[in-house]
Amino acid sequence: MAVQEARQSADAAAHGGGCTCGDCPHGARAGHRRAVAEFLVLRDGFAAGEGLPAAVAHSASASRQWVSEELTQSAEHVAERGRAEGEAWLARLWRRTAFTVWSAVVVLLLVQALTAIGAGWSTARTAGLVAALLVAGALTVASWLHRARGGALAPVIGEDNRLSTSRAVAAAWVLFVVYAVLVLVGRLAAASGHAQRDALIDGLELARGAGVVTVLAVVCGIAVLVRRVVGLRVLGQRLQKVRAHRPRAADLLTDDAGRGTFADIQYVVISAVALLFAAVRLARRPDQLPDLPWGLAVLVLVSAATYVAGKYAEGGRPVILSVVRSREAGDLDGPIRTGDDIEIRGAAFVPPGAQTAERLSRMVVRIGAVHVHVPLVPVAGGFSNPTDAVLTVPVPADVEPGRVEVQVVTAAGVETNRYAIDVTD
Repeated sequence: MAVQEARQSADAAAHGGGCTCGDCPHGARAGHRRAVAEFLVLRDGFAAGEGLPAAVAHSASASRQWVSEELTQSAEHVAERGRAEGEAWLARLWRRTAFTVWSAVVVLLLVQALTAIGAGWSTARTAGLVAALLVAGALTVASWLHRARGGALAPVIGEDNRLSTSRAVAAAWVLFVVYAVLVLVGRLAAASGHAQRDALIDGLELARGAGVVTVLAVVCGIAVLVRRVVGLRVLGQRLQKVRAHRPRAADLLTDDAGRGTFADIQYVVISAVALLFAAVRLARRPDQLPDLPWGLAVLVLVSAATYVAGKYAEGGRPVILSVVRSREAGDLDGPIRTGDDIEIRGAAFVPPGAQTAERLSRMVVRIGAVHVHVPLVPVAGGFSNPTDAVLTVPVPADVEPGRVEVQVVTAAGVETNRYAIDVTD
């Protein structure tokens, strides 16, 4: 038994949470969950006043600083495990995407077989199946080539490591149009008569698929435009972006903070409905490009315009509105002195997606020439400092008395406006 326990201990040490062994119980996923659980226990214990050493318990400022440092170190460990788990998840994703693609091919085969009962098998069904095999094969090869970046989903993952709604919608329309053209190519290759071949070639005329072509051009253009707009707004400090540990399917419908957004939801839903209509039209008329009605095409264009407008409207630069001296119950009123706590009131101090302790601990307040890290103050289930609208920091002794400027630097690296305060001896 001693030998067995030694082997288990050695195995646990070898898989201490940083490996990428897929579903290994000691792998990256288990290591991340274990680190999160340990951090939550530590945070809730400090929030209840437990675990403070006697050397700092007598001083409120010293105990707050010590708790903040301990939580910061634990949060960095959680972030490290989260990045390892995200990389392992991306490395496994290409197999899942390939499996999903080939499952769709099997579903298509079953649907064609069921609908062929009574009507008989046709060249259109063969062309559709061959086109699906070609698309699935291309996606599988792309998944393998980009297996370290998420497989076939690599082109739709943004620079912030989240799924991009605009790229996902554009990719869906591109794949559908490619599939439709391959169906027509297959039918043209199997056609025997000149009249049938001429009819299939006429099916590729712009007049037949003007609606689909217009929608395809618009959604692809929007995918490029949104990337440019977001990049310029980030560089201009008008939009705050923080990197996610890994992409999630919910990214298509939510903002960086995980809240559902109207612009994204309506764009995805309306595009999905239009794609479904176009797929049914292709199944009914496999001899031409799907003739998407202009009413439905305009509906998609309006939805796309709403999505772009939402991208222009989101975000905003953080701003300091006021700075006041923080006053405990029983304290006398007075000016701001070195050693006092100041309360910075404003907006957008915490970027979307930066609510984790590791992100919050990166916030800095510049008071004159001194950089002060914002302390983490734990409460049950979260933190009371910092928040999106209020920050509380001490004025260090290194700040020279007189008129100094206060400026907040968020976790995304964006700076607020400068706010002048008077510091006395």
